[in-house]
Amino acid sequence: MSLDLAAALEETVKREEPLLRQVSDQTAGTPPAPGKWSQKEELGHLIDSATNNHVRFVAASLQEEFQGPGYQQNGWVDRHGYQEMAWSDILDFWQRYNHLLAAVVRRIPEDRLQTPCVVGRGPAVTLRFLIEDYTLHMQHHLDHILQRETITQYPGAAAGV
Repeated sequence: MSLDLAAALEETVKREEPLLRQVSDQTAGTPPAPGKWSQKEELGHLIDSATNNHVRFVAASLQEEFQGPGYQQNGWVDRHGYQEMAWSDILDFWQRYNHLLAAVVRRIPEDRLQTPCVVGRGPAVTLRFLIEDYTLHMQHHLDHILQRETITQYPGAAAGV
């Protein structure tokens, strides 16, 4: 049910946002190793993921099928310059964007969740899968940003979605 999918997304943001607010701007801007994303860049990647998935969710809910491009995550992160932004600004935008996405998901009719979707060169999946995978993908990165011992896995990682 789309209400359950929206609730899962909202619960993730509600649970993790206070923990993210405890991270200092200096810590968030320090890459863990050369060539690796800082916490600012990784949360920025989640904004980019929200942007790409926003288009997918809306288009797939309105069409008989959806085919769209993947995206070049490193290029997106670089072009946005998240490293130079304030952590609080990145966090505020991430939170607000995901509230918007939850509202979109809540409005998707149940029968549209079975819409076939192809992203990039990945296999055909349903819109439901894309929404569930989006939330799991977000949790995967939040676990990493918050330096948890256990990192959530998500199906799309194996499929390249």
